[in-house]
Amino acid sequence: MNKTQATKFVFSGLTDDEKPVPFLFAFFLQVYIITVVGNVGIMVIVHKTSTFHTPMYYFLSYLSAVDLFYSSAVTPKMLSDLISVKKVITFYGCALQFFVFATLAGTEVVLLSNMSYDRYAAICQPLHYVSIMTKKKCSNLVTLAFSLGVLQSTAQTSCVFSLQYCASNLIDHFYCDIPPLLKLSCSDTFACNMVTIFLIGSYSVCSLTTILVSYIFIFFSILQIRSARGRQKAFSTCSSHLICSSIFYVSVFLAYVRPPSDTFKKEDKVISIFYSVITPMLNPLIYSLRNQEVKKVIIRAVYSFSQAKNRHLAMK
Repeated sequence: MNKTQATKFVFSGLTDDEKPVPFLFAFFLQVYIITVVGNVGIMVIVHKTSTFHTPMYYFLSYLSAVDLFYSSAVTPKMLSDLISVKKVITFYGCALQFFVFATLAGTEVVLLSNMSYDRYAAICQPLHYVSIMTKKKCSNLVTLAFSLGVLQSTAQTSCVFSLQYCASNLIDHFYCDIPPLLKLSCSDTFACNMVTIFLIGSYSVCSLTTILVSYIFIFFSILQIRSARGRQKAFSTCSSHLICSSIFYVSVFLAYVRPPSDTFKKEDKVISIFYSVITPMLNPLIYSLRNQEVKKVIIRAVYSFSQAKNRHLAMK
């Protein structure tokens, strides 16, 4: 049978109702601005503050960079579609968006496990921490995270976009993602479903296992600390990472690791919004609010800026 491949896709978008569109646009624009400012701020603080030139903040700066581009792969297009009549994306544009998004999501998964290993070395092996977390090792771990992210994204992108799309080109979503794309294909999608479940499942489980094992050792090490202040300080260095990891993994598992469904419900879009748009905003906020050192640097920066502004106004 002759088949014609789709050259473009049309998104259904966040909602069919026009009434909440102004509110949604304003809300998600604000979320994106906070995401950009927060993640760029973390990167600048880590780069400019000599006391933050440690493995923990080294990984945090890369996590912020990943979150920034991870959100940027989806949010600007989503915002433009909210105020557009036609929510169109080309076939290759869709493939590129998914490839970038999947690469950065995969990279984030490995970075989170790297950060848990760093916290394990700092708390459980404090005397050997400097020799364990060397600059070369940290660099290799970041390279490994990006390499694995690219490899798994290439496999998924090749699988999904080698399928035939010859019927409807309406993607019931606000960005190019695997579940709604597979529902559009007129090819047999069993192999792609299995590839997706295997890659996301095994990838996430391996990373999650690393995090859980690291925190089991960390938990028992913290219990051995005699002073309450020492225990609180040790736990505070881990709490931000633990919260960010929990939010990310719960939303990803809810979105992908579940039995396939014939319908893409509103609840699925809410979950997708959470891990693709909201989580990149939450990470820098959580690290800023729960980390005393970062808070002090931010307060000093704001104070210096206000002082400089007052001096400039006084000169006028």
